[in-house]
Amino acid sequence: MDSVLAGIRALHGRAAADDWLLVHDAARPCLQGADLDRLIEQLRNDEVGGLLAAPMVDTLKRADDSERVAQTVPRERLWRALTPQMFRHDVLLRALEAAAMQGFAATDEAQAVEALGLRPRLIAGDADNIKITLPEDVPRAERILRSRSDQ
Repeated sequence: MDSVLAGIRALHGRAAADDWLLVHDAARPCLQGADLDRLIEQLRNDEVGGLLAAPMVDTLKRADDSERVAQTVPRERLWRALTPQMFRHDVLLRALEAAAMQGFAATDEAQAVEALGLRPRLIAGDADNIKITLPEDVPRAERILRSRSDQ
């Protein structure tokens, strides 16, 4: 959140309030061009902005403190947030500055925008747009990218 806010502040005087900003997590190397095109096209005239996301298809379990199943969470209407996320300059700046002032560590830009009372739009993206977080994510990303270059 802090690095995105610093980047937006660096645009001061160079970006108009209604310019679109796309924030993409560099740890997501498997973004497909078609998903990016769809995000831009579907949000072009949106009042709020939004993000790429993938509908949840797995059964979700909430664990208790002893790592036992406490609850099965219904997956209907649940999505996995992906990037890029696309918002107007002034909306994203207001959202991230408000979060910073409140000491609220938003886990993505959409969450900060939601905290303003706005409702970002979900745009279906490819579930292979994975985030490299754990060591085992690297070979998975390599497989995804290799499969695309074979086509």
